[in-house]
Amino acid sequence: MPSLQHEETGLALRRTVIIAIFAAVAVVLSLLETLVPINVSVPGAKLGLANIMVLTCLYFMRGRDAFVVVVLKTLLTSFIFGTFSSFLFSFLGALFSFGVMWLLLKLGRGRLSLIGISVAGGIAHNFGQLAAASIVIRSSVVFYYLPMLVLLGLGTGIVVGIAVRVLVPALAKLSLFEGFLGVDA
Repeated sequence: MPSLQHEETGLALRRTVIIAIFAAVAVVLSLLETLVPINVSVPGAKLGLANIMVLTCLYFMRGRDAFVVVVLKTLLTSFIFGTFSSFLFSFLGALFSFGVMWLLLKLGRGRLSLIGISVAGGIAHNFGQLAAASIVIRSSVVFYYLPMLVLLGLGTGIVVGIAVRVLVPALAKLSLFEGFLGVDA
């Protein structure tokens, strides 16, 4: 019979492995996203596929675990693709999205759909990016993009939410995820 300390060490190791896998897949999804051209005449518009991993992590793991995924994904993709300003835009968008999805999942588990939570996260991400842009250019004129970005966030949020709805039951069957479902601290 394994000791309690041994079980806790095993759980911590599995948690670390899951976070690393989610962060790595989020980076790969961000890389793949660059291959999909989106021409909606909005600077910085993209699908937000990495949010599949963030929302899935939020579903299974603690909020702070998903936050680590957000930080790792944002740092790694910024090192690969961008500049400090792209990091700022991406990070503020990711923080807004993470915060909204975490809160909605924490308060509405079982009452809100993953698609609805994803849509809210997509819209929040766009709002966060506009907030970053308004800080950089020192003007709120960028918020004129908000209506178009809300529509874009709605569409991409639905796609991401559907992917999470398919992924969650598949991952729940894996022994790696035993003991993690919906635990938040």
